[in-house]
Amino acid sequence: MLAWSKRGALRSTLASPVVNLHSLGQAPLAPTVEPLKLLTFNIQVGIRTAKFSHYLTKGWKHLLPHEARNANLRRIADLVARYDVVALQEVDSGSLRSGFINQVEYIADRAQFPYWYTQLNRDLGPFAQHGNGMLSRIAPVDLEDHKLPGAIPGRGAILLRVPYGEHTVSLVLLHLSLGERSRQLQLEYVRELISEEEHAIVMGDMNSHLTHLLDNSPLAESALMPADRVRPTYPAWRPARALDHVLVTPGLRIEDYEVLDCMLSDHRPIAVTVKLDENASLLQ
Repeated sequence: MLAWSKRGALRSTLASPVVNLHSLGQAPLAPTVEPLKLLTFNIQVGIRTAKFSHYLTKGWKHLLPHEARNANLRRIADLVARYDVVALQEVDSGSLRSGFINQVEYIADRAQFPYWYTQLNRDLGPFAQHGNGMLSRIAPVDLEDHKLPGAIPGRGAILLRVPYGEHTVSLVLLHLSLGERSRQLQLEYVRELISEEEHAIVMGDMNSHLTHLLDNSPLAESALMPADRVRPTYPAWRPARALDHVLVTPGLRIEDYEVLDCMLSDHRPIAVTVKLDENASLLQ
Protein backbone atom coordinates (compact mmCIF):
# COMPACT_ATOMS: atom_id res chain seq x y z
CA MET A 1 0.00 0.00 0.00
CA LEU A 2 3.02 2.30 -0.35
CA ALA A 3 3.27 5.05 -2.94
CA TRP A 4 6.38 6.48 -4.49
CA SER A 5 7.06 10.10 -3.70
CA LYS A 6 6.43 12.60 -6.46
CA ARG A 7 9.27 13.30 -8.81
CA GLY A 8 9.90 16.03 -11.36
CA ALA A 9 7.93 16.55 -14.53
CA LEU A 10 8.77 14.14 -17.33
CA ARG A 11 8.05 16.89 -19.85
CA SER A 12 8.45 20.57 -19.30
CA THR A 13 4.73 21.23 -19.92
CA LEU A 14 3.26 18.38 -17.89
CA ALA A 15 3.20 17.67 -14.18
CA SER A 16 3.60 13.91 -13.81
CA PRO A 17 3.54 12.50 -10.30
CA VAL A 18 4.54 8.83 -10.52
CA VAL A 19 3.00 6.43 -8.04
CA ASN A 20 2.64 2.72 -7.43
CA LEU A 21 -0.63 0.94 -7.85
CA HIS A 22 -1.83 -0.69 -4.65
CA SER A 23 -1.25 -4.44 -4.55
CA LEU A 24 -3.66 -7.03 -3.19
CA GLY A 25 -1.07 -9.80 -3.24
CA GLN A 26 -2.61 -11.73 -6.14
CA ALA A 27 -0.27 -13.31 -8.70
CA PRO A 28 0.24 -10.95 -11.67
CA LEU A 29 0.30 -12.10 -15.28
CA ALA A 30 3.72 -12.73 -16.76
CA PRO A 31 4.84 -10.40 -19.60
CA THR A 32 3.17 -11.57 -22.79
CA VAL A 33 2.65 -10.83 -26.46
CA GLU A 34 -0.87 -12.23 -26.37
CA PRO A 35 -3.59 -9.68 -27.23
CA LEU A 36 -4.44 -7.41 -24.29
CA LYS A 37 -8.02 -7.75 -23.07
CA LEU A 38 -9.21 -4.31 -22.00
CA LEU A 39 -12.44 -2.85 -20.65
CA THR A 40 -13.57 0.74 -20.06
CA PHE A 41 -16.70 1.41 -17.99
CA ASN A 42 -18.36 4.47 -16.46
CA ILE A 43 -19.97 2.80 -13.42
CA GLN A 44 -21.87 5.87 -12.13
CA VAL A 45 -20.67 5.19 -8.54
CA GLY A 46 -22.40 1.80 -8.65
CA ILE A 47 -25.87 3.09 -9.49
CA ARG A 48 -28.00 1.20 -11.98
CA THR A 49 -30.19 3.44 -14.17
CA ALA A 50 -32.96 2.02 -16.36
CA LYS A 51 -34.67 5.18 -17.69
CA PHE A 52 -34.20 8.94 -17.73
CA SER A 53 -36.72 9.51 -14.93
CA HIS A 54 -34.41 7.58 -12.59
CA TYR A 55 -32.01 10.54 -12.63
CA LEU A 56 -34.72 12.38 -10.68
CA THR A 57 -36.41 9.63 -8.69
CA LYS A 58 -33.18 7.86 -7.74
CA GLY A 59 -30.91 10.88 -7.62
CA TRP A 60 -30.70 10.58 -3.83
CA LYS A 61 -28.47 7.54 -4.35
CA HIS A 62 -25.70 9.94 -5.39
CA LEU A 63 -25.81 11.31 -1.83
CA LEU A 64 -26.82 8.45 0.46
CA PRO A 65 -25.88 4.77 0.82
CA HIS A 66 -28.21 2.03 -0.39
CA GLU A 67 -28.01 -1.75 -0.18
CA ALA A 68 -28.69 -2.15 -3.90
CA ARG A 69 -25.45 -0.32 -4.69
CA ASN A 70 -23.29 -3.03 -3.11
CA ALA A 71 -25.18 -5.75 -4.95
CA ASN A 72 -24.57 -3.86 -8.18
CA LEU A 73 -20.86 -3.48 -7.37
CA ARG A 74 -20.63 -7.25 -7.04
CA ARG A 75 -22.17 -7.63 -10.50
CA ILE A 76 -19.70 -5.09 -11.90
CA ALA A 77 -16.78 -6.94 -10.29
CA ASP A 78 -17.95 -10.24 -11.77
CA LEU A 79 -18.25 -8.59 -15.19
CA VAL A 80 -14.76 -7.06 -15.23
CA ALA A 81 -12.99 -10.14 -13.85
CA ARG A 82 -12.23 -11.59 -17.29
CA TYR A 83 -10.05 -8.66 -18.47
CA ASP A 84 -6.34 -7.80 -18.14
CA VAL A 85 -6.71 -4.05 -17.55
CA VAL A 86 -9.90 -2.20 -16.61
CA ALA A 87 -10.48 1.57 -16.71
CA LEU A 88 -13.30 2.73 -14.42
CA GLN A 89 -14.88 6.17 -14.45
CA GLU A 90 -17.20 7.76 -11.87
CA VAL A 91 -16.04 5.80 -8.84
CA ASP A 92 -16.25 6.71 -5.16
CA SER A 93 -13.15 6.09 -3.08
CA GLY A 94 -14.92 5.94 0.27
CA SER A 95 -17.64 8.30 1.51
CA LEU A 96 -21.12 8.29 3.02
CA ARG A 97 -22.86 7.45 -0.25
CA SER A 98 -20.68 4.38 -0.85
CA GLY A 99 -20.88 3.20 2.74
CA PHE A 100 -17.25 4.40 3.11
CA ILE A 101 -16.17 1.66 0.69
CA ASN A 102 -13.40 2.36 -1.81
CA GLN A 103 -15.23 1.01 -4.85
CA VAL A 104 -12.05 0.40 -6.86
CA GLU A 105 -10.48 -1.62 -4.06
CA TYR A 106 -13.73 -3.54 -3.55
CA ILE A 107 -13.97 -4.49 -7.23
CA ALA A 108 -10.26 -5.35 -7.41
CA ASP A 109 -10.53 -7.61 -4.38
CA ARG A 110 -13.65 -9.44 -5.57
CA ALA A 111 -12.35 -9.83 -9.13
CA GLN A 112 -8.84 -10.73 -7.86
CA PHE A 113 -6.84 -8.05 -9.66
CA PRO A 114 -3.29 -7.89 -8.29
CA TYR A 115 -3.02 -4.10 -8.80
CA TRP A 116 -5.43 -1.19 -8.44
CA TYR A 117 -5.32 2.58 -8.24
CA THR A 118 -7.92 5.20 -7.33
CA GLN A 119 -7.62 8.75 -8.65
CA LEU A 120 -9.43 11.29 -6.46
CA ASN A 121 -10.63 14.24 -8.53
CA ARG A 122 -13.37 15.80 -6.39
CA ASP A 123 -12.97 15.58 -2.64
CA LEU A 124 -16.23 16.50 -0.91
CA GLY A 125 -15.12 15.11 2.42
CA PRO A 126 -17.45 12.52 3.97
CA PHE A 127 -20.16 13.21 1.37
CA ALA A 128 -18.40 12.16 -1.86
CA GLN A 129 -14.96 11.04 -3.02
CA HIS A 130 -15.34 11.22 -6.76
CA GLY A 131 -12.78 9.98 -9.28
CA ASN A 132 -11.49 7.26 -11.60
CA GLY A 133 -9.94 3.85 -11.07
CA MET A 134 -7.54 1.48 -12.81
CA LEU A 135 -7.28 -2.29 -12.32
CA SER A 136 -4.45 -4.39 -13.75
CA ARG A 137 -3.48 -8.05 -13.83
CA ILE A 138 -0.13 -7.10 -15.37
CA ALA A 139 2.67 -5.83 -13.14
CA PRO A 140 2.99 -2.14 -14.11
CA VAL A 141 6.11 -0.33 -15.20
CA ASP A 142 4.73 2.84 -13.61
CA LEU A 143 1.61 4.95 -13.23
CA GLU A 144 1.04 8.70 -13.52
CA ASP A 145 -1.84 10.67 -11.99
CA HIS A 146 -2.67 13.78 -14.04
CA LYS A 147 -5.10 16.57 -13.20
CA LEU A 148 -6.75 17.88 -16.35
CA PRO A 149 -7.41 21.57 -17.07
CA GLY A 150 -10.93 22.93 -17.28
CA ALA A 151 -13.30 25.69 -16.23
CA ILE A 152 -14.31 23.64 -13.18
CA PRO A 153 -11.60 21.56 -11.45
CA GLY A 154 -12.29 17.88 -10.96
CA ARG A 155 -11.27 15.95 -14.07
CA GLY A 156 -8.25 13.70 -14.34
CA ALA A 157 -6.34 11.19 -16.42
CA ILE A 158 -4.45 8.08 -15.34
CA LEU A 159 -1.51 6.91 -17.44
CA LEU A 160 -0.53 3.29 -16.78
CA ARG A 161 2.47 1.74 -18.50
CA VAL A 162 2.61 -2.06 -18.78
CA PRO A 163 5.19 -4.34 -20.42
CA TYR A 164 4.11 -6.00 -23.65
CA GLY A 165 6.70 -8.35 -25.10
CA GLU A 166 9.77 -6.21 -25.79
CA HIS A 167 7.68 -3.04 -25.76
CA THR A 168 5.79 -0.89 -23.27
CA VAL A 169 2.15 0.01 -23.82
CA SER A 170 0.83 3.22 -22.26
CA LEU A 171 -2.85 3.13 -21.30
CA VAL A 172 -4.58 6.46 -20.63
CA LEU A 173 -7.88 6.51 -18.74
CA LEU A 174 -10.06 9.61 -19.29
CA HIS A 175 -13.34 11.06 -18.11
CA LEU A 176 -13.74 14.37 -19.92
CA SER A 177 -15.91 17.38 -19.11
CA LEU A 178 -19.38 18.02 -20.51
CA GLY A 179 -18.43 21.55 -21.58
CA GLU A 180 -16.90 21.92 -25.03
CA ARG A 181 -14.29 24.51 -24.06
CA SER A 182 -13.01 22.45 -21.13
CA ARG A 183 -12.99 19.27 -23.26
CA GLN A 184 -10.83 20.97 -25.86
CA LEU A 185 -8.30 22.00 -23.20
CA GLN A 186 -8.30 18.48 -21.79
CA LEU A 187 -7.81 16.86 -25.18
CA GLU A 188 -4.94 19.21 -25.92
CA TYR A 189 -3.34 18.06 -22.66
CA VAL A 190 -3.88 14.41 -23.59
CA ARG A 191 -2.38 14.93 -27.04
CA GLU A 192 0.79 16.26 -25.41
CA LEU A 193 0.70 13.49 -22.82
CA ILE A 194 0.90 10.73 -25.44
CA SER A 195 3.08 12.57 -27.95
CA GLU A 196 6.25 10.74 -26.88
CA GLU A 197 4.66 7.36 -26.16
CA GLU A 198 5.58 4.67 -28.69
CA HIS A 199 2.43 2.60 -28.15
CA ALA A 200 -0.57 4.28 -26.52
CA ILE A 201 -4.20 3.41 -25.85
CA VAL A 202 -6.63 6.17 -24.85
CA MET A 203 -9.92 4.99 -23.37
CA GLY A 204 -12.82 6.20 -21.29
CA ASP A 205 -15.91 8.38 -21.19
CA MET A 206 -15.03 11.25 -23.52
CA ASN A 207 -18.48 12.89 -23.64
CA SER A 208 -18.00 13.45 -27.35
CA HIS A 209 -18.81 11.79 -30.65
CA LEU A 210 -15.99 10.01 -32.45
CA THR A 211 -16.08 12.17 -35.59
CA HIS A 212 -15.69 15.29 -33.46
CA LEU A 213 -12.78 13.76 -31.53
CA LEU A 214 -10.87 12.72 -34.63
CA ASP A 215 -11.75 15.66 -36.91
CA ASN A 216 -12.45 18.74 -34.79
CA SER A 217 -10.49 18.35 -31.56
CA PRO A 218 -6.79 18.51 -30.65
CA LEU A 219 -6.70 14.73 -31.18
CA ALA A 220 -7.06 15.42 -34.91
CA GLU A 221 -3.35 16.25 -34.79
CA SER A 222 -2.55 12.85 -33.31
CA ALA A 223 -2.45 9.51 -35.09
CA LEU A 224 -5.00 7.84 -32.80
CA MET A 225 -7.34 5.37 -34.49
CA PRO A 226 -10.63 3.75 -33.39
CA ALA A 227 -11.97 0.27 -34.02
CA ASP A 228 -13.26 -0.31 -37.54
CA ARG A 229 -16.82 0.15 -36.32
CA VAL A 230 -17.99 1.77 -33.09
CA ARG A 231 -21.35 1.45 -31.38
CA PRO A 232 -23.36 3.66 -29.02
CA THR A 233 -22.85 3.30 -25.27
CA TYR A 234 -25.32 5.79 -23.76
CA PRO A 235 -27.93 5.58 -22.34
CA ALA A 236 -27.52 1.98 -21.17
CA TRP A 237 -31.20 1.10 -21.51
CA ARG A 238 -31.40 2.28 -25.14
CA PRO A 239 -27.95 3.21 -26.48
CA ALA A 240 -28.09 6.06 -28.98
CA ARG A 241 -24.84 8.01 -28.49
CA ALA A 242 -21.23 6.81 -28.67
CA LEU A 243 -19.67 8.78 -25.82
CA ASP A 244 -17.20 6.11 -24.61
CA HIS A 245 -14.23 5.26 -26.81
CA VAL A 246 -11.03 3.25 -27.18
CA LEU A 247 -8.36 4.75 -29.46
CA VAL A 248 -4.91 3.37 -30.30
CA THR A 249 -1.72 4.62 -31.92
CA PRO A 250 -0.67 3.11 -35.29
CA GLY A 251 1.68 0.52 -33.79
CA LEU A 252 -1.35 -1.19 -32.23
CA ARG A 253 -4.49 -2.73 -33.64
CA ILE A 254 -7.93 -3.29 -32.12
CA GLU A 255 -8.82 -6.87 -33.04
CA ASP A 256 -12.16 -7.22 -31.27
CA TYR A 257 -14.57 -4.50 -30.15
CA GLU A 258 -17.80 -5.03 -28.25
CA VAL A 259 -20.23 -2.82 -26.36
CA LEU A 260 -21.46 -5.20 -23.68
CA ASP A 261 -25.19 -5.72 -23.34
CA CYS A 262 -25.66 -4.92 -19.67
CA MET A 263 -27.46 -2.35 -17.53
CA LEU A 264 -25.29 -1.89 -14.45
CA SER A 265 -24.86 1.88 -14.88
CA ASP A 266 -26.19 4.59 -17.19
CA HIS A 267 -23.40 3.74 -19.66
CA ARG A 268 -22.53 0.41 -21.24
CA PRO A 269 -18.94 -0.83 -21.05
CA ILE A 270 -16.65 -1.32 -24.03
CA ALA A 271 -14.48 -4.45 -24.25
CA VAL A 272 -11.62 -4.71 -26.75
CA THR A 273 -8.63 -6.87 -27.51
CA VAL A 274 -5.54 -5.01 -28.67
CA LYS A 275 -2.30 -6.36 -30.10
CA LEU A 276 0.85 -5.09 -31.77
CA ASP A 277 0.32 -4.39 -35.46
CA GLU A 278 3.11 -6.27 -37.23
CA ASN A 279 2.35 -4.44 -40.47
CA ALA A 280 2.63 -0.94 -38.96
CA SER A 281 5.56 1.14 -40.11
CA LEU A 282 6.52 1.87 -36.49
CA LEU A 283 7.52 -1.75 -36.08
CA GLN A 284 9.51 -2.12 -39.26
